[in-house]
Amino acid sequence: MPVSAFAPRRRALLVATLSLAVPGFAHGQKAGLKIGIIGTGRIGGALAEHWARAGHELTISSRHPEELRPLAERLGPHVRVGTPAEAAVFGEVLLIAVPYGALPQIGRDYAAQMRGKVVLETGNPFPGRDGEIAEPARAKGTGLASAEYLPGVRLVRAFSSVPHTAVQGEAYRPGERVGIPLAADDPSALAVAERLVRDAGFEPVVVGSLARARDFDVGSAVFGRALTATELRQALGLGR
Repeated sequence: MPVSAFAPRRRALLVATLSLAVPGFAHGQKAGLKIGIIGTGRIGGALAEHWARAGHELTISSRHPEELRPLAERLGPHVRVGTPAEAAVFGEVLLIAVPYGALPQIGRDYAAQMRGKVVLETGNPFPGRDGEIAEPARAKGTGLASAEYLPGVRLVRAFSSVPHTAVQGEAYRPGERVGIPLAADDPSALAVAERLVRDAGFEPVVVGSLARARDFDVGSAVFGRALTATELRQALGLGR
């Protein structure tokens, strides 16, 4: 079912489906999710902190997992350190927050562990850093390109356009929260992402399918800006 067909009246059926597909995601249920983070840098580390505060159980990982132990100790007993492979196995939901050039290798190395899981992916292609894959990914649109590099997952583009300083410092701010644009082809994955955006202290703004992720890619009018949800919807020409 395409995202464009998803309507509020179908939410009850969707939540019932999610309660089976993602343990802990049931209507009115506050049980935390098991989240594996692949790439615990500035964005991954900030989201780990927000999600731990919200009661989720985490395995955080990076190329140098031993460097993450102080963060895990600070965040409490429900946060552990592992390798990227261990994070991919652990998570009911995964966050991939790595330089875009690493995405194809992650898709190859952890395909079996990630298959069928909801994956929030944050990376953006920059030619000077990410090499020859960057320009084709920008031309295609990052949502569609990322789906090719991560086959078999239930992909959501999320936390990809807001500056890392806002992800770190603007969570749960008083007044209207910063909006986080989301794009996905799977409505149930989108609903999981919406919950996790709220649990991180932000407001989800559903843009549309993965093809629509180009609306908040590098070079778009909203990229690199911490806009409120209202400002974001206005800038993207979305209804309220």
